[in-house]
Amino acid sequence: MFILGLQGSPRKTGNTNYLLETFLTAARERGAQTERVHVAQKDIRPCTGCGNCEKNGFCAIRDDDMTKELYGKLRRADAVVLATPIYFYNATAQLKTVIDRSQTLWARKYKLGLTDPGRPDRKGVLLAVGATRGKNLFEGMNLTAKYFFDAVGADFSTSLTYRHIEDIGDMQKNEIMAGDVNKAVAGLGPLLERKKILFVCRDNAARSQMAAVFTQYLAGAKIDAVSAGTAPAVRIDPVMEQIMAESGLDVAFRAPRLLDDVVSETIPDMVITMGCGDDCPEIPGAKTEDWDLSDADGGPEKNMRYMRDEIEDRVKRLIGKI
Repeated sequence: MFILGLQGSPRKTGNTNYLLETFLTAARERGAQTERVHVAQKDIRPCTGCGNCEKNGFCAIRDDDMTKELYGKLRRADAVVLATPIYFYNATAQLKTVIDRSQTLWARKYKLGLTDPGRPDRKGVLLAVGATRGKNLFEGMNLTAKYFFDAVGADFSTSLTYRHIEDIGDMQKNEIMAGDVNKAVAGLGPLLERKKILFVCRDNAARSQMAAVFTQYLAGAKIDAVSAGTAPAVRIDPVMEQIMAESGLDVAFRAPRLLDDVVSETIPDMVITMGCGDDCPEIPGAKTEDWDLSDADGGPEKNMRYMRDEIEDRVKRLIGKI
């Protein structure tokens, strides 16, 4: 399970960072892989309202960290944790920029009709601190978080908010925070306890990606499906992306990953190989199965459609056996 934490405070260390790190530490202790992104240190430019994402499915800003990094991590995450201090009853400017740029992901779903395979099971968590005691202190932030999580394809499952947190060290002194965090992390238990299946091919650009996508979409609640390559390509196959879109599934922003990197993060219960030859892995303790998939004749698109349909059928049979 991969948990992405978005640290929205402009302060690198402080109450928000302490709260987020407490949450991520508790998740790691339960076996999750986590990453914290300090958004104020990233090059993330504001939305210009150009409408390109609603027409073409991609942000017109192509060379900043939102496009190069965060879209992919948001799609890869099993849970997204939004952490922020309250500025004028909402998120910080730095975090709000990330939220605004998530319009691209919203547009792919609601304008282009594409479904992110992680959407059925991804969780969203809000962590927020505010200096005052006002009863309406978190209303604006909770509403913003609700629509942000909808845009990134997550169920807004948990909100932990704390009033009268202003001076450095206030969160450390809070007597209920640790218990709240442990309860919230325990709520992610079903995702942490899923069977882990690793799909491997040579370049991780098409076959293994499709297998992981179908498994995630059809059985993400009980299977943690990941994919990797023994010699990963620079990017996923654009023909594969097009052919999966014909099935309504959105694989944009996915990136090929090196097998060694993936195995260093999680030990799979099962490894399914397809076309990696002598480099196909043998992982101690993991059941191994080989899917010998050959191309159909008729050019790249026909071949890819054949591969997509064959992989979907095999995934359905695999799910039926688990």
